[in-house]
Amino acid sequence: MTEGQSLSEFLDALDKTSSAVRGLSGALMAIAEGSMTLEAVISSPEGAGQADIVGENTDGDQQKALDIQAHEIFLEALKDTSIGIIASEEAEHTISMGNGGNLALAMDPLDGSSNIETNAPIGTIFSILPINAASPETSFFKSGDEVIAAGFVAYGPRTQLYLTVGSGTQIFILDRKSNEFVLFKKNVQISSDTSEYAINMSNFQHWYAPVRQYIDDCIEGEGGIRGKSFNMRWIASLVADASRIFARGGIFLYPGDDRKGYENGRLRLVYEAVPLAMLIEQAGGAASTGSLRVLDVVPSDIHERIPLVFGSNNEVNIVEHLHNSPNIQKNPSPLFGDRGLFRS
Repeated sequence: MTEGQSLSEFLDALDKTSSAVRGLSGALMAIAEGSMTLEAVISSPEGAGQADIVGENTDGDQQKALDIQAHEIFLEALKDTSIGIIASEEAEHTISMGNGGNLALAMDPLDGSSNIETNAPIGTIFSILPINAASPETSFFKSGDEVIAAGFVAYGPRTQLYLTVGSGTQIFILDRKSNEFVLFKKNVQISSDTSEYAINMSNFQHWYAPVRQYIDDCIEGEGGIRGKSFNMRWIASLVADASRIFARGGIFLYPGDDRKGYENGRLRLVYEAVPLAMLIEQAGGAASTGSLRVLDVVPSDIHERIPLVFGSNNEVNIVEHLHNSPNIQKNPSPLFGDRGLFRS
C-alpha cells in the first residue's frame, strides 16, 4: 500500500493478500462509484437546487430532494454486487436486493443535508457486515466489532473517502481528472491529546451534568483544572467535524439531553455511530456513548439513536470518567459550576 495508489489497486491487493469476505472489494468499489455519481450531482446547479424539503423520514427528520436522490443513486450502484440487504436512513425498513448477496450494508446516503444550501461539506456514511442468511433483516443487530468494513465520503473542497477494512484507516482523494480515488494518507493516526472540542453550545441548558462539567472545565482555560485553553469548533455536519478530527485531532460530542426525543441523542447507531467508531478506533482514537464503547452496543432497531462522543483518546476518556463518576449527578447543573474534573 503506497500513497498515490488508486482505490481499485488497493482493493485488488486486498483480495490477493487477505482472507477478505467474498465480494467485499466489489461492494466497496460500487460505493465509491456511487459517491462519484453523487458528487457530480452535488457540485452541479441541479444539486444546488435540491435543498427543498420534500417530506419527513420515518423518524421525523426532514428529507430533502437530494436525500432521496442519493438513496436512489446508491441502490442503483449496488444492485449487481454482493450486497444482499441494505439499511438506509431514507427507508423505514431494510431493503432486500434480491440477488443472494452475502453482505449487509448500513448507510446514511447523504449526511448533513441541512447544509446543502450553505455549501458546507456533506457526506455519505456506511458500514458492511456479513449477512445473516437465516434472517437477513437481523444482520444489523450485532455489535460493531462484527463490522468488516466502514467508511465515509466527505463532499467538500476535495471529495475524500475515509475507509477501513479492519487494518487501519486510509484516506483517499477523488482525482477528478482520472475520475478515481487515490490514496492520500495511509494508516492515519489521531493525536491522543487535543485543545479543540466540537459541540452545539446552543443546547447547553439541556445537557446532563457530566457534559456540562466537561465543557465548563474546557471553558475555564489555562486558569482552570485542565490548565490549557480550548477552541470550540462546530460545523453541524458529522462528516465535516470528523474530517477535521482526522486531520488535527479533537473531540466531537453529540450527547443525549433532557429534551423530549433527545434523551438518547439524535445520531443513528447502525449507520452513523458504528461506522465512525470503527474508523476512529482504527486510527488510534476512541468512540463512546459517554459511558461505554460504541462498538460494544448491540442495536435492536436499524434507526436506533445513541449519544456519540469520539476523537482524541485522552479527551474521550475524560468524558467517560465524568459520566461514570459517582460524584457527578446526572441531572443538569449550572453551566459555570464550581466543580472541576476530579473535585469532590
